[in-house]
Amino acid sequence: MIVVTHLLGSGHLARALILARAFQHAGHSATVVSGGIPVPVLDRGDVPLVQLPPLRSDGVNFTQLLEDSGAPVSHDTLSARKALLLQQFAEIRPDVLITELYPFGRRVLRDEFTAVLKAADKLADRPLICASVRDILAPPSSPQKADKSHSVLARYYDAVLVHADPHVMPLDASWPVLDALRSKLHYTGFMAPAVTAPLHQTAGVGEIIVSAGGGDVGAQIFDTALRAAQSDPRVWRVLIGGAQARIAQLRAKAPANVIVEATRPDFRALLHQAAASVSMCGYNTAIDVLQAGCRSVFIPFDAGAEVEQTIRATALAQLPGIEVLRSADLTPDRLLSALSALDQSPHRAPATDGFDGARETVRRVASLWAQMP
Repeated sequence: MIVVTHLLGSGHLARALILARAFQHAGHSATVVSGGIPVPVLDRGDVPLVQLPPLRSDGVNFTQLLEDSGAPVSHDTLSARKALLLQQFAEIRPDVLITELYPFGRRVLRDEFTAVLKAADKLADRPLICASVRDILAPPSSPQKADKSHSVLARYYDAVLVHADPHVMPLDASWPVLDALRSKLHYTGFMAPAVTAPLHQTAGVGEIIVSAGGGDVGAQIFDTALRAAQSDPRVWRVLIGGAQARIAQLRAKAPANVIVEATRPDFRALLHQAAASVSMCGYNTAIDVLQAGCRSVFIPFDAGAEVEQTIRATALAQLPGIEVLRSADLTPDRLLSALSALDQSPHRAPATDGFDGARETVRRVASLWAQMP
């Protein structure tokens, strides 16, 4: 049972689904319990997905939760989420309970996470309890917040699954790793879907693919791309997550060489054929770009106190065919200059090694479970 709530973008849910499919492929059963806004474009395969009453954050204010309607979350909604989560746990009685990000994040939802952790911990046949985290975490704003997370880990968790390569991006780069935590870390390698081959179609060929993940973010990137495209003869394909009204608004002001459409399930295949990608630098998008060998301009999401994507983009900028623009520096001219620099950069072959983190996670989890008393 994998418990996940994405509050802004959809990357957390995407990783949970990749992991669940890997467990299924290995012959296990896996259920994802999701508490974020539904993201139909994500490939869930035949993974059972239980939807809690959905929540999202108020932009980058992750301490303010909003319901799907945009209203502040009510006590009744929080109670209904916790009750359904506990009901699902009781029905599934999993051998393994995985919480995505918590307790390193999602502390605003600690009541429901704590409830399911307590339910698991008191069972005679207690499940293996693991946390699942990406390569980079939001650094704690104070030592006290880190201490609270470490206390929860010590009380309930058997392992922390880090979906990264420690030689490329150790968890220490973004989080204080004490000895007690280090003993629970299991690096799995980066976690990505199976490599996607290029499509036999014209979509994406020679295009500039502009994206900002599956959530309701990226307005500055989209607006800048539309203005930059006015001075570039190539086709620009702008992929929008979120509401249809947003797509209509951008279409109304797009120049003739810009295609504006909803986020596509074949996004990864488009990258194989694109002239370049313009995007933020979330975990999943960065892996997609590396696996496709696509030239890329990364504009890391850095609103509020967010530093995760900046850390990742800075590391990736050492590779050929990757340019980085800070959001504060993003203008049509600077975006076009970055794309021009990419045109002069050497080709970067598609990356093939180090992305089997989902299968390695399954192997590690199965081994840890087998060792339980």
